[in-house]
Amino acid sequence: MQLRPIISLIGQVTTILGISMLLPAMVDFIAGNDEWQTFVISSLITTLCGTGLWAANSGGSHVLNLKQAFLLTFLIWVVLTIFGALPFIWIENGLSITDAIFESMSGITTTGATIMTNLDGSAPGILLWRSLLQWFGGLGIVVMAIAVLPTLQVGGMQMFRAEAFETPDKILPQAAQIASGMTAIYVLLTLASTGAYWAFGMNLFEAVSHAMTTVATGGFSTRDGGFTEFNSTALDYIAIIFMILGALPFALYLAAVQYGRWKKIFQDSQVRVFLGIVLIVTFAMMWLQISKEEYFGEEAFRHALFSVTSIITGTGYATIDYSAWGPFAMTTFFIITFIGGCTGSTSCGIKVFRFQVLARDLYQHVRQILYPNLVYVKRYNGRPLPDSISSSVQSFVFLYFLSFIVLAIALSLTGLDATTALSGAATAISNVGPGLGEIIGPAGNFSSLPDISKWLLVAGMLIGRLEILIVLVLFTPRFWR
Repeated sequence: MQLRPIISLIGQVTTILGISMLLPAMVDFIAGNDEWQTFVISSLITTLCGTGLWAANSGGSHVLNLKQAFLLTFLIWVVLTIFGALPFIWIENGLSITDAIFESMSGITTTGATIMTNLDGSAPGILLWRSLLQWFGGLGIVVMAIAVLPTLQVGGMQMFRAEAFETPDKILPQAAQIASGMTAIYVLLTLASTGAYWAFGMNLFEAVSHAMTTVATGGFSTRDGGFTEFNSTALDYIAIIFMILGALPFALYLAAVQYGRWKKIFQDSQVRVFLGIVLIVTFAMMWLQISKEEYFGEEAFRHALFSVTSIITGTGYATIDYSAWGPFAMTTFFIITFIGGCTGSTSCGIKVFRFQVLARDLYQHVRQILYPNLVYVKRYNGRPLPDSISSSVQSFVFLYFLSFIVLAIALSLTGLDATTALSGAATAISNVGPGLGEIIGPAGNFSSLPDISKWLLVAGMLIGRLEILIVLVLFTPRFWR
């Protein structure tokens, strides 16, 4: 395997990360906070390492084969997590290496689980850096889902392969062509979210920080209480809108902008099912609040819609401690944690598309039992659904739940109670953020967990974000032959 193109590309991305560290440095400098020096030092180290790798391995072809693409995708997330952790370690009252890696991995995978406390008293630079990590992570997820995973045929993603990616052994430069369009849309959504937040009550810094984590469906906030401290109906609905926009397929946005196919967004089967699930669960949670006489009318609807959208998209924001709604709400939220958003979005989970494929497979199986001679053609969005897609999706879902079970058992062996272990495993694999219960629920955080539990959750976040198979294939002997 030729490693030079892989190392060169990692160097380029690391250099970009290092340069971006100057943004929080500028914010701290303007605010008169001495921690700007921490970001400058971190930037110099990261940029020098990145440019060194880039320069030492430049030249030659950067067209990657499948093996190189698997390895590159894995290494980029690991390397960016390590360098992204440097500011967390070196700030005043900095985090331990374990906590810094956890916070960085949670950011770059847009999980939103946090170790940090006293955000209200933290310097603006480190708060902006947390948001930047999630913003970069969300963009990376979109590019990976559109440009890389379809070609690698991970979890049925070959169904979404664009015409430019029909050559199965070439990833770049075709990926770069798609990435530029996706980046433009991603930036426009972020700017629109920033403007809306700013116009309805947030200051500019909070608007920028929350816009980056909302569109990325990450969930990091600049305040300990998150959206509960803003206490604004308008801001709640703005967050709901942009969380949903972040959870829809970015390929549909690209087609709408380029070819004017705006109706295609809501004609897409995956989008309709996703929005339908959100509405059904929202009305169920609204009814639950009314029946418990906690909230009524619009307020009950808003809290329900915000909580459901935040959980299913994997954002992790909270306007209320929904764990107080009782066992039915907790079970429902636990289930939709696995569902996630749409394929090709910044959201998390198994994705709605895969559940649709499983439903069609089950329907076909039942029909064949009742009518053995019937020829049934499975379809998705009007297109035939090949058996290879079904096999790929079934394998992915099996490995997904197997990973969840293994991680939950491992967490329980570290001394965590059943609720914390199960919800922690689910939130890590699904990249949601807060779990359930008093410790890691929406009113808590992950700082009190043992270090071994944090490292297990770091592994879970990485495995879930990389769609499991990318990590699994690296541990097969045949891959290295």
